[in-house]
Amino acid sequence: MSSIRLRTPIPGPESQRWMQRRQASVPRGVYHITPVFIARAEGAILEDVDGNRCLDFAGGIACLNVGHRAPAVLEAIRQQADRYLHVCMHVTPYDGYVRLAEALNARTPGSFPKKTLLVNSGAEGVENAVKIARAYTGRPGVLAFEHAFHGRTLLTLSLTGKTHPYKIGFGPFVPETYRMPYAYCYRCAYNLTYPSCGVVCARKIEDVFQTVVSADSLAAVILEPILGEGGFVPAPKEFFEILTEICRPRGILLIADEVQTGFGRTGSLFACEQVGFEPDLLVAAKSLSGGLPLASVTGRAEIMDAPIVGGLGGTFGGNPLACEAALAVLRIFDEQRLGERARRIGELFEQVTRDWPERFPLIGDIRGRGAMRALELVRDRTTREPAKEETQAVIRQCHERGLIILPAGTYGNVIRLLVPLVATDEQIGEGLTVLQAALSAVTPSIPSPAASR
Repeated sequence: MSSIRLRTPIPGPESQRWMQRRQASVPRGVYHITPVFIARAEGAILEDVDGNRCLDFAGGIACLNVGHRAPAVLEAIRQQADRYLHVCMHVTPYDGYVRLAEALNARTPGSFPKKTLLVNSGAEGVENAVKIARAYTGRPGVLAFEHAFHGRTLLTLSLTGKTHPYKIGFGPFVPETYRMPYAYCYRCAYNLTYPSCGVVCARKIEDVFQTVVSADSLAAVILEPILGEGGFVPAPKEFFEILTEICRPRGILLIADEVQTGFGRTGSLFACEQVGFEPDLLVAAKSLSGGLPLASVTGRAEIMDAPIVGGLGGTFGGNPLACEAALAVLRIFDEQRLGERARRIGELFEQVTRDWPERFPLIGDIRGRGAMRALELVRDRTTREPAKEETQAVIRQCHERGLIILPAGTYGNVIRLLVPLVATDEQIGEGLTVLQAALSAVTPSIPSPAASR
């Protein structure tokens, strides 16, 4: 039985009416990908205000790995709501914060003693990780990477590597933030090929120390194990090994931003685990709490203790409802083996898309790990010219057919898979069939590589 059920064209009349109200009352800067308003959700299904039932391959931008309204999460929220909603950790502490900190300390990579700070969002987590690194090292500098996305606050925008729409009009940005190329093998900054390149992109940090910022001025290097908004780009294992080899002796901390990769998306709880990377500080958020606002910074105990008493915190950081939801999420991962499920989704994706590059000249690259998968679309496979407009057309074709899916990438030419890990094999297959139909609808208007040269 199909999960998708369309009673009206998308967007339907009720969604259109709400869109008119939205345009009159909400700033234009608050963007949306799909012009539908949601009435209810369950598992991997969204139902809009017109009664259309859609498959969700977006997951609230990677926040619903355990699915919409996971029963165990709802029950944990109900039980906590019966106790209290808010008391503030800085006024009267509560056990949920401590229990979640203990659980994250035990589960993040690294066998060393750890401590955890809880905050509200991924950007807030990144900001605090930088604060902690600066407090511990006494240094001001932070090095990020091209194509990175770390958030929308002023500091995290300073670390983010995409101008439009994130940074335009919001400068000047925070000083002592620097940038170098990421290991984006499909678009290598040095025109080399992995693995014969020797992962020279990581070793180039030595040049950065000589020409951009001295090593003894850097507090930390922050990186995503797999680029999120930058296009779902996995870096080779050696990238992390080389950076660790170069940075650790110089006292430069390594911060892993696992906001989008974390909590099972790649097939392990954290993507760092798959490449043997043990960061000094790790930031998690999004799917951490099953749909509620929560983020964490977990790191070496001596580093986490560097800020003075009162130097870390926030009124709603680690709020009681979100803490209990996160503890339920961890139980769900164990009981339902969602790491294995993520790997199975990745296998299904590979099976279905194996011949897509031959059928669709629009596809330049297919990549990812576990259930974190992406297609990069190009107008010409030789020049790799980004196909941004065509990507938008594919996304539109998908939502008109009842599949909610998102773009990504610095050039807006990547289609990413963020389906809840509880989706069935049938739902995965149905969604990929819709995506294939959307590619077929758009591809005929694109010249083949031979014709474009």
